[in-house]
Amino acid sequence: METLIAHPKNEEQATALKAVMKVLRIEFETEESPYNPEFVKDILQAREDIKNGKGVKIVAEDLWK
Repeated sequence: METLIAHPKNEEQATALKAVMKVLRIEFETEESPYNPEFVKDILQAREDIKNGKGVKIVAEDLWK
């Protein structure tokens, strides 16, 4: 049998998926992210800021100058 891996975008989607699997009597496992949610939020915000032109990019070779 094949294994399916779902990536819900929010808690509502995760809850709905779990409910459907329970009704269909499909066994499933949950796994928490090993990352601190605040850290993930900060990283995603930083990426968004860079997309919007906020921030400064530094070339790795220039770090030691």
